[in-house]
Amino acid sequence: MKILSIQSAVAYGHVGNSAAVFPLQRIGVEVLPVYTVNFSNHTGYGAWRGPLISPDDVRDVITGIEERGVLGQIDAVLSGYQGGEGIGDVIIDAVARVKAANPNAVYACDPVMGNAKSGCFVAPAIPVLLRERVVPVADIITPNQFELGFLTETEPDTLESTLASVDAARAMGPRTVLVTSVERPDAPADTIEMLAADDRGAWIVQTPRLPLKANGSGDVTAALFTAHYVRTGDAALALRKTVSSVFDLLERTLASGERELQLVESQDAYAHPREQFEVTQVR
Repeated sequence: MKILSIQSAVAYGHVGNSAAVFPLQRIGVEVLPVYTVNFSNHTGYGAWRGPLISPDDVRDVITGIEERGVLGQIDAVLSGYQGGEGIGDVIIDAVARVKAANPNAVYACDPVMGNAKSGCFVAPAIPVLLRERVVPVADIITPNQFELGFLTETEPDTLESTLASVDAARAMGPRTVLVTSVERPDAPADTIEMLAADDRGAWIVQTPRLPLKANGSGDVTAALFTAHYVRTGDAALALRKTVSSVFDLLERTLASGERELQLVESQDAYAHPREQFEVTQVR
């Protein structure tokens, strides 16, 4: 399997491609990483150095890949945080080029906009761009519950309303939706859930809530789910494997006391997920 991953990169820590590439490689995926920024560290520190890569330069890199004649071998295009409007156009164009070369390829979009605690933390034009232009051309999207509501202009806060919002998202174009963090009032305390839905149904899995904020964990989640789903076509299986791997990564990170994901140290969790959490079909 080959995945073209168009995301940010950092030298220190693990977000964007610096979070997604190694777990994908560890499960046997050939990754073609294309960088949209090359920063010293993620912006959560409040200070960073390094360049934003211009949309034209990102497009140039993709053109160079195309000139090697390999776009027909790509099984999926993966994108995450979009720092500016121009990158969205580059990604949409890249998806069109890949699909022209390989009609079976899919596009997986992580529509990064914000979260329930922080609100929307991207430029005001980005949510509109995602809703109106990017998500409609995606096959898979991996929003958190807040982003799902923003995309669909709904307020998912129960299982039923979250499923309704998923249906609204699927009506926009993508056939597969992974909601990476589902919170609802009737769930047991100190738990969090993840939900996946496609044409065959919808499934949910519940894990303990770990007391940490881990930048980059969403990027790992989107990458692993995309790979497992494209490889198997089984949303429930992809959900079970992804949740297992990400939980073990977060648990190891919490135990380490470090701020950054213990990405390399957790490599066995990607290669051999324990699948320790029960996945329940809810539709």
